[in-house]
Amino acid sequence: MSFDAEAKMQFLFALRSRGVTDARTLRAMEKIDRARFISGSVFAGRAYEDMPLPIACGQTISQPSVVGLMTQALEVEERHKVLEVGTGSGYQAAILSLLARRVYTVERYRRLVDGARRIFDELSLTNITAFTADGSHGLPEQAPFDRIIVTAAAEDPPGPLLAQLRIGGIMVLPVGQSDTVQSLIRVRRSEDGFDYEELRTVRFVPLMEGLGRD
Repeated sequence: MSFDAEAKMQFLFALRSRGVTDARTLRAMEKIDRARFISGSVFAGRAYEDMPLPIACGQTISQPSVVGLMTQALEVEERHKVLEVGTGSGYQAAILSLLARRVYTVERYRRLVDGARRIFDELSLTNITAFTADGSHGLPEQAPFDRIIVTAAAEDPPGPLLAQLRIGGIMVLPVGQSDTVQSLIRVRRSEDGFDYEELRTVRFVPLMEGLGRD
């Protein structure tokens, strides 16, 4: 299935109807074809449906409306340096790469990182750097970050990630127990500390420590 004009129009309409209204976010999601990130999968024909889909290593590619809502909640600007924890298929990082100056993405499964890198190369997305590492520790050698997005749920915002957020920065992540409904929250760092805002309920795979076995 190709991202033809009709499929694209329906895809964008579904995003808007679910609250994704930021123009830059919508333009980026129009340019990045979700099907590229699940090609070869038995679910490839459902690439433009608003639903999460299984990928390798027991992970998922998030539903497009959640990707869009998390992206617009980040308020990414062109000069920002962004950290993504949980590369997965690479779809979220690809969208962020069209909005930010630089994207660093971390994933505990080497197989997923290798697959995402191949797609980034095919799409000439040269401002993404992908690492196989324990994302719960962030990337201290590249900190601080203007924006941080976490695509797996922790019980609380991880301390190392909060520490790597620049003053004035924003982090968006799901928080909650892995077997219950989680809350998507936005954290803003100020000179005085951190402000927390609950955005909506979500369901994500849990944030795990250590490297995964592919």
